[in-house]
Formats: sequence, structure tokens, C-alpha cells
Amino acid sequence: MHQNIKGKGLLDRIPHAITLLFVIIVLMTLLTYMIPAGTYERVILDGRHVVVPDSYKVVSSTPVGFLDMFKAIPLGFKAASEIIFIVLAGAIMFEFMETSRAIENSVGTLVKTLGLKHKYSIIIIMTFVYGLLGVTVGYENNIALVPIAAVLSIALNGDLILAAGISVGAMTIGFGLSPINPYTIGTGHKIAELPIFSGALLRSCLCFTALSVMAFYNVKYFRRITNHPERGLGQGLETSNLALSKPIEDYHLSTSNWLVLSIFIIGLVVIVYGVFNLNWFINELSAVFLMIALLCGLVTRVSATTMSNTLLKAVSVAAPGAFMVGFATTIKVIMEMGNIGDTISYQLSNMLQGLPLYLSAIGMSISQTVINFFIPSGSGQALATLPVMLPLGQSLGLTQQTTILAFQIGDGLSNLINPTLGGLIAMLSMCRVPLDRWIRFIFPVFISLLCLSFLALVIAVASNYN
Repeated sequence: MHQNIKGKGLLDRIPHAITLLFVIIVLMTLLTYMIPAGTYERVILDGRHVVVPDSYKVVSSTPVGFLDMFKAIPLGFKAASEIIFIVLAGAIMFEFMETSRAIENSVGTLVKTLGLKHKYSIIIIMTFVYGLLGVTVGYENNIALVPIAAVLSIALNGDLILAAGISVGAMTIGFGLSPINPYTIGTGHKIAELPIFSGALLRSCLCFTALSVMAFYNVKYFRRITNHPERGLGQGLETSNLALSKPIEDYHLSTSNWLVLSIFIIGLVVIVYGVFNLNWFINELSAVFLMIALLCGLVTRVSATTMSNTLLKAVSVAAPGAFMVGFATTIKVIMEMGNIGDTISYQLSNMLQGLPLYLSAIGMSISQTVINFFIPSGSGQALATLPVMLPLGQSLGLTQQTTILAFQIGDGLSNLINPTLGGLIAMLSMCRVPLDRWIRFIFPVFISLLCLSFLALVIAVASNYN
């Protein structure tokens, strides 16, 4: 036994997700004693608070005490209440659709039509489909589609880790590196007063290449667990209600299934319209999910008692993931209580001074990666750091487009492993994948994509990207 433990790699030693997050919470609490409190001045621009460059000042320290550290946990749940509920609402909707067998029959019919001999092609296609959803629709907006990848992966004799790679990995990359991301690129271009979504060619090439890497890695992992099932990271994960219940050749779509799928698709269309035209966000999405669940129950003519039991069953399955979202948000709450976020941004920007031109672009991206663990909101990070980073970039000889690209890379790619990002934790919970196993799976992809993105930054600097 001792030899087995000794032989484990670093990623295999990652503790359970709850333990990992609690260690980070304790470390963050200790940092409030070690890092001076500080703040930037902020002004309101178009209804949003934007940092004033060169306005950083040290303020009285507010270290987080032992009692306050535990008090931050319920405050984290309060701050994350909207994301917690969308996890529950998405699970409720999925459970109602699964009870009707609409999702199982759809996936079974798809696999029967395409054939298991094309299973690797299906993995590649679905990776790009989910990536495109991340590019165009957003991040949390797609949470309801994650369980479909779980059913598909199990149907192809994959596991839940592969399902997370297809859906969560691809959507995170697509959203993070999207050339039309309104939260990072849109906000950055507005602050820099550049044409909205300009410089899209380089970003599009980077995004497509990154999704290709994700698709390749998914296929590689699929081949590995096909040939050596014991090497799969998904062993022991709960797959009830996700596996196909009959042979592939027996699947077809009934009239009831078509009704449920139509309701689901119409609901997604309504969501897309609301997000892009009515400024809808988390609460509106949760409301639509619940409406879809109710309509699915009505068209399948289940009793009120069955609907009630289905709802409670869905909540019981989603509860661990919902808990993880609130628990992870505690980290952000502690940082705000200690007033150390702006200090970290200020010190990281100072470290970039004096670096060679190419290294300064890469260093800026790395600094944004670190900051993203403290400010996981893309638009929030843009508003907090770009007013500081853009003038700094110009003084270092970087174009504004290059500075924004460095920011996008640092923010977008680190979301793959960011334990403070509620959306990531929520989506993983929909796949029933613990954070520790996800990090073991995705970390090689993260490192590969960082190297690829740094190459894109070198190209941006060399070509005077503008």
C-alpha cells in the first residue's frame, strides 16, 4: 500500500473537493493577515463601477478572524444563491425530461442512427457543438445541456469524466476564448474605446485551435478507458438514471418524447432571445427551467404526487453540487472581508514593470490568471483590472488589443480549474463530477492551452496586433 501511494503523481494526490476548498478557505483567511488591505478608487461609468488608474491606496487592515471565517460560509451561500438555485432548477428540469424518457430515447436513437462504429466522430462533433454554444450563447446559460452529454457519454460506453470534457471543458474554452464574449472582450473594448469585437481573426483562430485540442484529448481519454477501463477517472461515480436501459436497436422517439423535446427546444430559444434582447440572467433562466419542467410533467400526464416526488428526487441528486457552489463562494467572501483583492492586482501589475516586451505580454496573462482566482467574474475582473493594465501595457510597448488578449487568456483558460468560479462548480455538479477528479482530468489540457495561448501572444506582439 505504501508503494502505491508513493508512486502516485502530483495530480493523483489532489484531496477531495470539500477538503481542497476548505484548505483554500483557511489559506485565504491567513492571507488577510499577511497581505496589506488596499483599494482602488472607482467611478460609475454607464452604471458600472470602473477602477481609476493610479488610485491605489493602502487602507486599514481588516483581517478575518476564526469566527468570521466560519461566518463567511453562510455568507458565501447567500452570495451564490442565484447560482445555487439554477443548479437545482436545471436538475429538476432534467429529471422531468428523463422521467419521460425523452432524453434517453433521443440519445439512443442518435447512437442507433450514427452507429457505435462512429463513436469517436460523435465525441469530436459534440465537443465542437458544446464549444460553439460557449462561444455564442454564454456560460451558465448552457447549464441545462450538460446532463445530455452525460447520457450520451454513458451510451457510448464512456464515463462521466468524458461527459464533462465534452460539455464543461468545451463550453469553458469556447466561452473563455470567444471572439465575441460580451463580458470580457466587449467590456475590454469599451474601456479601451476600441471597435467592439475588433481583432476577431486571431482570437477566432486561437479559439478553434483550443477546441481542437480539447476534442483530441477527449478522444484520447475515451480510447484509454475503452482499452483499460480500470484507468478511468469516473470509476465509482453515480450514474443512476443516465445509462441506457435497453439495447440500442430498440430505441425510437414516441409522440410524447417529441412533445417534451419541442418544449425543451422552445424553452432554449426563449432563453437565447431573453439573454440577447431582454438582458436576462440567472434568475430568468431558472424560471424558464421550472416552466419547462412543469410543462413536461403536464404533457406526459403524470400525477401531482409523481411530479412532487420527481422534484424532490432531482433536488436530492443536485444537493451536493449546489452545496459546492456556495462553499466555493466563501473564498470570494473572505477576500472581500479582508480587502486584499485590489492589493493583489496592484502588486501583480508592479511586477510586470521592467520585463522584456514578449515576457511582459505573457506575464500580464499569468497575472490575470492569478487574479481570476480572486475575481472569478469576467466582466468584474475586466472592470477591476483593465483600467490599470491598459495604461501599463502601453507603457510597456503593448497594443491595447494585445493587453485585452492577455487578459482574455488569463481569465478564460484559468476558468477550467478555478474552484472559486460558481458556474464551473455548478456545471460539474450537473455531470456529477467532483472537482478533484475534474482537475486531474483537465490539468494537462490547461497546461497545453496555456502554451498555445502564449504562442498567440507572441504572434500578437510580433505583428503589433491592433
